[in-house]
Amino acid sequence: MAKRKVEESGGGEASWLNTFADLMNLLLCFFVLLFAMSTVDADKWDQLINSMQNSFSILSSGGNTVGEGMMIASGISQLELLDEYFKEDTNSSEAEEQEPMDEMESNQPESEPSEELKEELEEAGLKESEEMAQQIEQELAQQQIAEQVEIDVDAQFVKLTLNGALLFDSAQSQIREDALPLVDKLSMILQQYSDNLIYIEGHTDNVPISNAKYESNDLLSAYRAFAVKDYIIEVTALDAGRIRATGCGEYNPVADNSTPEGRARNRRVEIKIYNSYNSN
Repeated sequence: MAKRKVEESGGGEASWLNTFADLMNLLLCFFVLLFAMSTVDADKWDQLINSMQNSFSILSSGGNTVGEGMMIASGISQLELLDEYFKEDTNSSEAEEQEPMDEMESNQPESEPSEELKEELEEAGLKESEEMAQQIEQELAQQQIAEQVEIDVDAQFVKLTLNGALLFDSAQSQIREDALPLVDKLSMILQQYSDNLIYIEGHTDNVPISNAKYESNDLLSAYRAFAVKDYIIEVTALDAGRIRATGCGEYNPVADNSTPEGRARNRRVEIKIYNSYNSN
Protein backbone atom coordinates (compact mmCIF):
# COMPACT_ATOMS: atom_id res chain seq x y z
CA MET A 1 0.00 0.00 0.00
CA ALA A 2 1.46 3.23 -1.00
CA LYS A 3 2.17 5.79 1.75
CA ARG A 4 0.54 9.20 1.55
CA LYS A 5 3.03 12.09 1.39
CA VAL A 6 2.62 14.51 4.29
CA GLU A 7 2.38 18.14 3.07
CA GLU A 8 4.62 20.59 4.95
CA SER A 9 2.79 23.56 6.26
CA GLY A 10 4.11 27.04 5.37
CA GLY A 11 6.41 28.21 8.15
CA GLY A 12 6.44 31.98 7.09
CA GLU A 13 5.53 34.84 9.51
CA ALA A 14 2.04 36.30 9.53
CA SER A 15 1.64 39.49 7.37
CA TRP A 16 0.24 41.59 10.20
CA LEU A 17 3.60 41.48 11.93
CA ASN A 18 5.09 43.76 9.25
CA THR A 19 2.41 46.37 9.79
CA PHE A 20 2.85 46.14 13.54
CA ALA A 21 6.59 46.62 13.27
CA ASP A 22 6.15 49.69 11.06
CA LEU A 23 3.74 51.17 13.57
CA MET A 24 6.17 50.63 16.41
CA ASN A 25 8.92 52.34 14.46
CA LEU A 26 6.70 55.32 13.78
CA LEU A 27 5.72 55.57 17.44
CA LEU A 28 9.34 55.39 18.45
CA CYS A 29 10.26 58.19 16.06
CA PHE A 30 7.33 60.28 17.29
CA PHE A 31 8.37 60.01 20.94
CA VAL A 32 11.98 60.67 20.08
CA LEU A 33 10.85 63.83 18.27
CA LEU A 34 8.80 64.95 21.27
CA PHE A 35 11.75 64.33 23.54
CA ALA A 36 14.02 66.32 21.28
CA MET A 37 11.58 69.27 21.22
CA SER A 38 11.25 69.32 25.00
CA THR A 39 15.01 69.79 25.47
CA VAL A 40 15.87 72.84 23.34
CA ASP A 41 19.51 73.86 23.34
CA ALA A 42 19.80 77.53 24.39
CA ASP A 43 22.69 78.28 22.03
CA LYS A 44 20.90 76.79 19.07
CA TRP A 45 17.76 78.74 19.98
CA ASP A 46 19.68 82.05 19.99
CA GLN A 47 21.21 81.19 16.63
CA LEU A 48 17.75 80.50 15.24
CA ILE A 49 16.42 83.85 16.49
CA ASN A 50 19.42 85.73 15.07
CA SER A 51 18.85 84.07 11.74
CA MET A 52 15.19 85.11 11.76
CA GLN A 53 16.12 88.67 12.71
CA ASN A 54 18.61 89.07 9.89
CA SER A 55 16.31 87.47 7.35
CA PHE A 56 12.97 89.10 8.22
CA SER A 57 13.93 92.19 10.31
CA ILE A 58 11.51 91.12 13.03
CA LEU A 59 13.50 92.59 15.89
CA SER A 60 14.99 96.06 16.28
CA SER A 61 18.50 96.64 14.97
CA GLY A 62 21.14 95.27 17.29
CA GLY A 63 18.81 92.92 19.20
CA ASN A 64 19.86 89.30 19.41
CA THR A 65 17.14 87.77 21.58
CA VAL A 66 13.42 88.10 22.03
CA GLY A 67 13.54 87.88 25.80
CA GLU A 68 13.39 84.91 28.11
CA GLY A 69 10.39 82.83 27.12
CA MET A 70 8.78 79.84 28.83
CA MET A 71 9.21 76.62 26.86
CA ILE A 72 6.90 73.63 27.05
CA ALA A 73 6.90 70.30 25.27
CA SER A 74 4.71 71.56 22.44
CA GLY A 75 6.97 74.50 21.67
CA ILE A 76 6.99 78.21 22.58
CA SER A 77 4.28 79.29 25.01
CA GLN A 78 5.02 83.00 25.08
CA LEU A 79 7.68 85.57 24.39
CA GLU A 80 8.03 87.90 27.32
CA LEU A 81 8.62 91.63 26.82
CA LEU A 82 7.15 91.49 23.32
CA ASP A 83 4.41 93.93 24.34
CA GLU A 84 7.04 96.26 25.81
CA TYR A 85 8.76 96.30 22.42
CA PHE A 86 5.59 97.41 20.67
CA LYS A 87 4.83 99.96 23.43
CA GLU A 88 8.26 101.53 23.09
CA ASP A 89 7.87 101.73 19.31
CA THR A 90 4.44 103.37 19.70
CA ASN A 91 5.72 105.86 22.28
CA SER A 92 8.65 106.85 20.08
CA SER A 93 6.28 107.46 17.16
CA GLU A 94 4.04 109.61 19.33
CA ALA A 95 7.07 111.58 20.53
CA GLU A 96 8.15 112.25 16.94
CA GLU A 97 4.66 113.48 16.11
CA GLN A 98 4.61 115.69 19.22
CA GLU A 99 7.91 117.43 18.38
CA PRO A 100 6.50 119.30 15.34
CA MET A 101 3.49 120.30 17.44
CA ASP A 102 5.79 121.69 20.13
CA GLU A 103 7.70 123.65 17.48
CA MET A 104 4.47 125.07 16.13
CA GLU A 105 3.38 126.11 19.62
CA SER A 106 6.76 127.74 20.24
CA ASN A 107 6.31 129.73 16.98
CA GLN A 108 2.93 131.04 18.00
CA PRO A 109 2.84 134.71 18.87
CA GLU A 110 3.25 135.56 22.54
CA SER A 111 0.13 136.28 24.55
CA GLU A 112 -1.09 139.82 25.04
CA PRO A 113 0.66 141.77 27.82
CA SER A 114 -1.12 141.75 31.14
CA GLU A 115 -3.21 144.66 32.34
CA GLU A 116 -0.57 145.48 34.94
CA LEU A 117 2.13 145.69 32.26
CA LYS A 118 -0.12 147.88 30.08
CA GLU A 119 -0.65 150.26 32.99
CA GLU A 120 3.09 150.46 33.63
CA LEU A 121 3.79 151.23 29.95
CA GLU A 122 1.05 153.85 29.91
CA GLU A 123 2.44 155.52 33.02
CA ALA A 124 5.95 155.53 31.56
CA GLY A 125 4.65 156.95 28.25
CA LEU A 126 2.68 159.67 30.02
CA LYS A 127 5.70 160.64 32.10
CA GLU A 128 7.87 160.95 28.99
CA SER A 129 5.20 162.95 27.16
CA GLU A 130 4.93 165.36 30.08
CA GLU A 131 8.70 165.86 30.10
CA MET A 132 8.65 166.50 26.34
CA ALA A 133 5.79 168.97 26.71
CA GLN A 134 7.61 170.86 29.46
CA GLN A 135 10.71 171.17 27.30
CA ILE A 136 8.68 172.30 24.27
CA GLU A 137 6.84 174.91 26.35
CA GLN A 138 10.15 176.42 27.39
CA GLU A 139 11.38 176.56 23.81
CA LEU A 140 8.10 178.06 22.57
CA ALA A 141 8.46 180.75 25.20
CA GLN A 142 12.04 181.43 24.13
CA GLN A 143 10.92 181.72 20.50
CA GLN A 144 8.05 184.00 21.59
CA ILE A 145 5.39 181.88 19.90
CA ALA A 146 3.86 180.24 22.99
CA GLU A 147 0.59 182.18 22.57
CA GLN A 148 0.15 180.88 19.02
CA VAL A 149 0.57 177.18 19.86
CA GLU A 150 -1.62 175.08 22.16
CA ILE A 151 -0.06 172.05 23.89
CA ASP A 152 -1.88 168.91 25.00
CA VAL A 153 -0.41 165.72 26.44
CA ASP A 154 -1.43 162.08 26.70
CA ALA A 155 0.37 158.74 27.17
CA GLN A 156 1.18 158.50 23.46
CA PHE A 157 2.19 161.94 22.22
CA VAL A 158 2.51 165.68 22.71
CA LYS A 159 0.01 167.55 20.51
CA LEU A 160 0.75 171.03 19.16
CA THR A 161 -2.29 172.83 17.72
CA LEU A 162 -2.03 175.77 15.30
CA ASN A 163 -4.98 177.94 14.39
CA GLY A 164 -5.82 177.44 10.74
CA ALA A 165 -6.54 181.13 10.24
CA LEU A 166 -2.90 181.90 11.15
CA LEU A 167 -1.57 179.54 8.49
CA PHE A 168 -3.99 179.67 5.56
CA ASP A 169 -6.34 182.00 3.81
CA SER A 170 -9.95 180.90 3.56
CA ALA A 171 -10.40 177.83 1.33
CA GLN A 172 -6.68 177.79 0.49
CA SER A 173 -3.89 175.28 1.21
CA GLN A 174 -0.80 177.42 0.64
CA ILE A 175 0.89 178.66 3.82
CA ARG A 176 0.56 182.40 4.20
CA GLU A 177 3.73 184.45 3.84
CA ASP A 178 3.31 186.09 7.26
CA ALA A 179 2.94 182.60 8.84
CA LEU A 180 6.25 181.26 7.54
CA PRO A 181 8.34 182.62 10.47
CA LEU A 182 6.03 180.79 12.87
CA VAL A 183 6.45 177.53 10.97
CA ASP A 184 10.21 178.07 10.78
CA LYS A 185 10.55 178.41 14.56
CA LEU A 186 8.29 175.43 15.12
CA SER A 187 10.32 173.36 12.65
CA MET A 188 13.52 174.05 14.60
CA ILE A 189 11.85 172.67 17.71
CA LEU A 190 10.62 169.58 15.89
CA GLN A 191 14.12 168.91 14.57
CA GLN A 192 15.20 167.96 18.09
CA TYR A 193 12.85 164.95 17.91
CA SER A 194 14.26 163.30 14.81
CA ASP A 195 13.89 159.82 16.35
CA ASN A 196 10.23 160.31 17.14
CA LEU A 197 7.27 159.67 14.87
CA ILE A 198 5.49 162.89 13.89
CA TYR A 199 1.91 163.10 12.62
CA ILE A 200 0.48 166.23 10.95
CA GLU A 201 -3.31 166.38 10.73
CA GLY A 202 -5.43 168.93 8.89
CA HIS A 203 -8.95 169.79 10.17
CA THR A 204 -11.79 172.00 8.88
CA ASP A 205 -15.18 173.19 10.04
CA ASN A 206 -18.43 171.78 8.64
CA VAL A 207 -19.15 174.57 6.18
CA PRO A 208 -19.22 173.06 2.66
CA ILE A 209 -16.38 174.32 0.52
CA SER A 210 -17.38 176.27 -2.60
CA ASN A 211 -13.96 176.34 -4.24
CA ALA A 212 -13.72 174.43 -7.53
CA LYS A 213 -10.13 173.43 -6.70
CA TYR A 214 -11.16 171.29 -3.73
CA GLU A 215 -14.15 169.00 -4.00
CA SER A 216 -14.63 168.60 -0.24
CA ASN A 217 -13.35 169.58 3.18
CA ASP A 218 -11.57 166.24 3.34
CA LEU A 219 -9.44 167.14 0.35
CA LEU A 220 -8.76 170.67 1.63
CA SER A 221 -7.63 169.40 5.04
CA ALA A 222 -5.32 166.86 3.40
CA TYR A 223 -3.70 169.52 1.17
CA ARG A 224 -3.11 171.74 4.21
CA ALA A 225 -1.52 168.90 6.20
CA PHE A 226 0.81 168.04 3.32
CA ALA A 227 1.70 171.71 2.82
CA VAL A 228 2.95 171.93 6.42
CA LYS A 229 4.77 168.60 6.12
CA ASP A 230 6.55 169.57 2.89
CA TYR A 231 7.66 172.87 4.32
CA ILE A 232 9.05 171.30 7.53
CA ILE A 233 11.00 168.74 5.50
CA GLU A 234 12.36 171.52 3.29
CA VAL A 235 13.73 173.68 6.15
CA THR A 236 14.97 170.86 8.42
CA ALA A 237 17.02 167.67 8.21
CA LEU A 238 14.18 165.51 9.49
CA ASP A 239 13.64 162.13 7.82
CA ALA A 240 10.57 162.30 5.61
CA GLY A 241 9.79 158.71 6.52
CA ARG A 242 9.27 159.75 10.16
CA ILE A 243 6.72 162.45 9.27
CA ARG A 244 3.23 161.55 8.14
CA ALA A 245 0.39 163.79 7.02
CA THR A 246 -3.33 163.15 6.76
CA GLY A 247 -6.58 165.07 6.27
CA CYS A 248 -9.37 164.60 8.80
CA GLY A 249 -11.90 167.00 7.28
CA GLU A 250 -14.74 168.14 9.54
CA TYR A 251 -15.14 164.89 11.47
CA ASN A 252 -13.09 165.65 14.61
CA PRO A 253 -14.37 169.02 15.86
CA VAL A 254 -13.06 170.45 19.13
CA ALA A 255 -15.72 173.16 19.35
CA ASP A 256 -19.31 173.90 18.34
CA ASN A 257 -19.63 174.46 14.59
CA SER A 258 -22.81 176.48 15.09
CA THR A 259 -20.84 179.57 16.19
CA PRO A 260 -18.15 181.55 14.32
CA GLU A 261 -15.77 181.12 17.24
CA GLY A 262 -16.29 177.36 17.28
CA ARG A 263 -15.76 177.03 13.55
CA ALA A 264 -12.56 179.08 13.84
CA ARG A 265 -11.21 176.65 16.45
CA ASN A 266 -12.11 173.65 14.30
CA ARG A 267 -10.10 175.03 11.38
CA ARG A 268 -6.69 173.93 12.64
CA VAL A 269 -3.52 171.92 12.07
CA GLU A 270 -2.38 169.46 14.73
CA ILE A 271 1.20 168.22 15.04
CA LYS A 272 1.56 165.10 17.18
CA ILE A 273 5.02 164.16 18.44
CA TYR A 274 4.89 160.56 19.65
CA ASN A 275 7.04 159.49 22.58
CA SER A 276 9.62 156.72 22.33
CA TYR A 277 7.14 154.09 23.55
CA ASN A 278 4.86 154.74 20.56
CA SER A 279 7.29 155.71 17.79
CA ASN A 280 8.01 152.19 16.50
